[in-house]
Amino acid sequence: MRLSITLRLALLFAATTAAVLLALGLFIGQLVDRHFEELDLAELTGKLELTRHALASVRREADLQALPVRLDDALVGHHSVSVAIETADGKRLYQSHHAVALPPALLANPGADTPAYALGWEHDGRRYRAVSALAPSGIPGQAPLLVAVVLDLEHHAGFTATFRTALWAAVATAILLASLLGWLIARRGLAPVRSIAGVARGISAERLHDRLAIEEVPAELIELVNAFNEMLSRLEDSFRRLSDFSSDIAHELRTPVSNLLTQTQVGLSKSRSSEEYREILASNSEELERLSRMIADMLFLAKADNQLIVPFREEVDLRAEIESLLEFYAVLAEEKSIRITCGGQVTLNGDRLMLRRAIGNVLSNAIRHTPDGGYIRIELRQTEGRGVLLSIENSGETIPAEHLPRLFDRFYRADPSRHREGEGTGLGLAITRSIVHAHDGEVSVSSTSGVTCFSIRWG
Repeated sequence: MRLSITLRLALLFAATTAAVLLALGLFIGQLVDRHFEELDLAELTGKLELTRHALASVRREADLQALPVRLDDALVGHHSVSVAIETADGKRLYQSHHAVALPPALLANPGADTPAYALGWEHDGRRYRAVSALAPSGIPGQAPLLVAVVLDLEHHAGFTATFRTALWAAVATAILLASLLGWLIARRGLAPVRSIAGVARGISAERLHDRLAIEEVPAELIELVNAFNEMLSRLEDSFRRLSDFSSDIAHELRTPVSNLLTQTQVGLSKSRSSEEYREILASNSEELERLSRMIADMLFLAKADNQLIVPFREEVDLRAEIESLLEFYAVLAEEKSIRITCGGQVTLNGDRLMLRRAIGNVLSNAIRHTPDGGYIRIELRQTEGRGVLLSIENSGETIPAEHLPRLFDRFYRADPSRHREGEGTGLGLAITRSIVHAHDGEVSVSSTSGVTCFSIRWG
């Protein structure tokens, strides 16, 4: 059976409390027993001293004969105390009326004039405690007598039993109350956790903005709450990006599909010549190629998201690949009078076609956004630890800082008023980032004072 944290804490609290209370109960019980033992020994020692004093006052046989009367008078009212006196040869000189049978060990000669032996025993279901000692009499030449004083413990046995019953009843009650209190404390202490669960249950696409208030949770849960709030922030940002991506892809697909539909409907509206039909089909072919490229790019990104891109590793001369790309873009650069320079010579272990595609996307983006008469500067250099840095810098409008982190998002436009007519699928920079990550690299962008720089680092 799966127990809740509240119940586990309550049971742990109850078990700890029970152990402490049981140990305390045993300790108190031992203290009470020791206290009564000390009281009993004090009373036994007092009666023993009384008897020894009476024996010391005996001077002749007549005094010894009158001794029982004196001792009986001294023991009046002490029904639980009995005294026995014996000679060295075992002759019983005195025994109180309610005396009990003494165990042999108590009657052994202690060999001293001080209490030499203390003993506790049971007889006929009753408990006794006694002391014995040698006591000299005042009769000249008489050997010391053996005195045994016995205390019947029945007088406080009832109290001890009642006390123990009350003590263990109180312990049991305290354990039950502690268990209930522990459950209430645990339940109240875990209230923030239930609050977290309540927020989690209420999370939906429309309520990703909900957050837990850190001020309302104890210190132990602050880290958990922070992690939960950060997770919600990531989910909210991812959902927003996904929503934007869905809207963007619908927009991007709508244009070519609308063009195809319009041109086809116009072509079918009336009879046309072969040349006119050929022009319509050629236009449709361009739109279909655009759709095909977009779908291929989206499939590529889907594979990248699931770590399905496995680059083929070979030694790639990045300078040679960049020069080959510059030859491809030379006509476009000449039309806009863009000056392009390239410096540095490095090699990289990676997939040549993928790297060429990634660099080509950044270079195409730079040419497209560089104004007439502007410049593009490409730098290649080796960094520490055999790393590689590629920077592509172009002149043009400064990109606002709030747009820079999202330039590599799919279909993202820093300027929504611009429409990518003839600019590709709008997935180029996203594909570049995926290819760079697949090669264990990082790509970043900065834009200040009319200069935008894309930096790609490997290693």
